[in-house]
Amino acid sequence: MTSVDNTITLTPPHNGKLGILHCDVTRDGFIAVVGEQRDIADGESITFDKVGITATRKDNEYTFVKN
Repeated sequence: MTSVDNTITLTPPHNGKLGILHCDVTRDGFIAVVGEQRDIADGESITFDKVGITATRKDNEYTFVKN
């Protein structure tokens, strides 16, 4: 797990926080941001509009960025 300011990179099965917002990679291809769960394909980016976080998957690394 790495974290820089408004960015956190996780691998399964890890979790972390961007400020007070929880980001989880529960298993390969499955993430959650503040409890909102989504499937994510390799190379895909998903924006969680309610909290302003974009998650991007590259292989087994999942990067969460606070917009």
